[in-house]
Amino acid sequence: MTELDIPSPASLETKAVWQSLAKAHRHLAELKGLCESLPNRAILLDTLAIQEAKDSSEIENIITTHDELYAYDQSSSASPAAKEVQNYVAALKVGFTDVVNSGLIRMSTILRVQEQVEQNNAGFRKLPGTVLKNQATGAVVYAPPQDAVLIEKLMTQLVEFIHADDDYDPLLRMAIAHHQFESIHPFYDGNGRTGRILNLLMLQREGLMELPVLYLSRYITSTKAKYYQLLQSTRETHDWADWCVYVVKGVALTARSEIRLIKQLRELMQATKQRLRKELPKLYSQELLNNLFRYPYTKIEFVENDLGVSRITAAKHLDALAAAGYVEKKKIGRTNFYINRPLFTLLTQISLNDE
Repeated sequence: MTELDIPSPASLETKAVWQSLAKAHRHLAELKGLCESLPNRAILLDTLAIQEAKDSSEIENIITTHDELYAYDQSSSASPAAKEVQNYVAALKVGFTDVVNSGLIRMSTILRVQEQVEQNNAGFRKLPGTVLKNQATGAVVYAPPQDAVLIEKLMTQLVEFIHADDDYDPLLRMAIAHHQFESIHPFYDGNGRTGRILNLLMLQREGLMELPVLYLSRYITSTKAKYYQLLQSTRETHDWADWCVYVVKGVALTARSEIRLIKQLRELMQATKQRLRKELPKLYSQELLNNLFRYPYTKIEFVENDLGVSRITAAKHLDALAAAGYVEKKKIGRTNFYINRPLFTLLTQISLNDE
């Protein structure tokens, strides 16, 4: 790989590609409209980012539990896997903020995202020796570019492609850019997770999503063998149609899954609001409702900050909610967490159903 390998738009004008694009754009438009209708979209960013981070990290065999993630704090007692997943969430938000502020996905954005994912500033690979191996057999599957100057050149070309004014559909641009990023493999570590965050930032920058909430990692996790097989076969044959159909199909399936999830989330939030107003009218506030749905595992400090109340008042609010069955009180380590169990169940049982 001495130059960025980009297919011509004409080579992707196949029936399968265009059918997959039409379906994906239809579902994306519905998802975007649904997100815009929510009164507090930050709830989605916080709750769904955890799901994406967990699924993306599982692709790298970083396994943790939902309990660990939602009850995560900065203490040294948190597991290494939980810390890595939270680093992913932080990296996603760093990239999101960069794109919102500049309207661009700059080289510095990609570097900052990887730095947050890996918690180091090693930057692009400067030493040769990196190869990708079959995890089962140990055989070398692919050797990415080794020369530091070439890696930087290819990354510069990739950033230019991301921002080019040409005839590529935005979803095809994302699919091609993802393949090229993973093939350049510019970092010592964190390439997969950084590449998957880059997907979200491209959708955001193209205006297909206002918030980076289309999380493809669940789709990639469920089709992991096909993902790696298509990555490699596209490198070898330079036939891009199957790869593009695979990625665009993932966009459509993921968008449909998240449409269902957000509708159910909205219904659950509305039902909880009505019940609170009826059963605990003195306790109810929109800020408290938002807190319960922003943090599946909330705690006194979160309520204290979100509602602007004292620690004693926050504790009384949460204990009253626990007594009335709205949340489940659970002590983890030295901290009392208050679990919104219906929300937790909803978030942890997301399914990808084919059409």
